[in-house]
Amino acid sequence: MLPAEISIVFFAQLFVIIVAARSIGWFGKRFLGQPQVVGEMIAGVVLGPSLFGLLAPDLQALIFPKDTKSVLYVGAQLGVGLYMFLVGLGFDRSHFRSNAASAGAVSFSGMAAPFLVAVLLAPWLISIPGLFAPQLSLFQATLFLGACISITAFPMLARIIHERGLSESRLGALSLSAGAIDDAGAWTVLAVVLATFGGGPEIAVKAIVGAAGFAILVLGFGPRLLKPLGDRAGREGGVSQSVLGFVLMLFLLSAFAMDWAGMHAVFGGFLLGVAMPRGLLAHEVRAKLEPFTVVLLLPMFFTYSGLNTQLSTIGDTGLLVVALAILAASILAKGGACWAAARLTGQDNSTALGIGALMNARGLMELIIINIGLQKGIIGVELFSMLVLMAVVTTLMASPLFELVYGRKARQRGELGALKDIREEGTMAPAENVS
Repeated sequence: MLPAEISIVFFAQLFVIIVAARSIGWFGKRFLGQPQVVGEMIAGVVLGPSLFGLLAPDLQALIFPKDTKSVLYVGAQLGVGLYMFLVGLGFDRSHFRSNAASAGAVSFSGMAAPFLVAVLLAPWLISIPGLFAPQLSLFQATLFLGACISITAFPMLARIIHERGLSESRLGALSLSAGAIDDAGAWTVLAVVLATFGGGPEIAVKAIVGAAGFAILVLGFGPRLLKPLGDRAGREGGVSQSVLGFVLMLFLLSAFAMDWAGMHAVFGGFLLGVAMPRGLLAHEVRAKLEPFTVVLLLPMFFTYSGLNTQLSTIGDTGLLVVALAILAASILAKGGACWAAARLTGQDNSTALGIGALMNARGLMELIIINIGLQKGIIGVELFSMLVLMAVVTTLMASPLFELVYGRKARQRGELGALKDIREEGTMAPAENVS
């Protein structure tokens, strides 16, 4: 396609993407109790070959031709990276420091148990023709499967926490911290698999050393180096275009660094957001960037991933049994291990259950990994579809399960606590007089 034709199609794509994301997101939130972001993820799958392409293949191919996927990909990466930068801006560093031991324990358990499951499942799965590449060793298959089961839907988790107003809570900080560590570990394992599969050992070395060095630089020296930006915003009473432009340049450089290292742009954006000065600067930057990012850019990320998802390939009864086995084992391993680790590190039961429910979601981070696996020839389309099913189901169940085990109890604790405070101040009647 010519550049002019690509631009025409691109604008039509954005129109369809926004309509689908807002309408399906609203429906899920209004009638199913799901956060807006889950509906947007489903919208991405709906716009792909699994539904839109199945019902109207010619129209779907007209709106989303293959020639434009590279343009959509760039917008998708910008959207998810910028959103995670905004999440980092709202991340409470003091909560992370006070929960560092719990976050480490939850993260380690949330990876160890899934990798144990992968050790048990991989010999069975590799014996089924078509699931893994024929030249893949058992060790490589185990590592890849473990990375897929252990990964957390970091952007999805952050969006759910943000929408429920838990970004600055102890649960929110602990879940985000553990999720970030989990995903960094999963991407490191993926880099090792790619290296041993033919990419060369330099891929794994660059990913591990580059990501660790970037994290130390940004988190160790970033707050001090970026403090003048916060001071300038305070003196000027807001964020000027010059300051906003400089912040965006820093974000793009951070996203580039993580992509170059072999990780993902989301980690660069998140780490920079965590290091940014708090106060007026963070508040104004979020106010300026968040609406455009959430409404336009982030749905592009979900749609691009949905265009690579084909759920109709799981038709055989035997393959369906395999898919259900992977789903059940993944849920029990990840959710159960995170719950147990949270309890052992001093969290109350409802908080531990809430952490387990949130950490169990895989979302689009899972889809990114398995798309890489499919593209590199590590897995076949059947296993790809099974893992898509696992990603969708665990993400859909995260919000209602979280509400069941934590949301209601948290509200009850808050109401009872407020009631107790009012009584102690002597400003209301006894409980029997309250309707």
